[in-house]
Amino acid sequence: MRVQLLYFDGCPSYRTAAMTLEQVFVEEGIDASIEMIRVVDEDDAVSKQFVGSPTLRVNGVDLFPDQMSGVYAMQCRVYPTPEGFRSAPSKEMLRGALQSYLLRP
Repeated sequence: MRVQLLYFDGCPSYRTAAMTLEQVFVEEGIDASIEMIRVVDEDDAVSKQFVGSPTLRVNGVDLFPDQMSGVYAMQCRVYPTPEGFRSAPSKEMLRGALQSYLLRP
């Protein structure tokens, strides 16, 4: 399983997303590591189809496709959590997204 976290240096929340994802890996017994992919400018954002930081992909598939804006740019991404909009998905959201991905045919 190839896990990627796309981010840009000015994003304050990509580290939180990475730590939370690592916690889910440990708790769920998932043997995976995160490939950190830095997006450097607008052209890079377009070429990587980057919809905002942090973006999490497994095998090239966005874990939260229903939350993609469709705009590729150097921007922060927000996630609707049970606690309101946040700059990174919650542990429960990540666990559910990974489980859904792993259970797909």
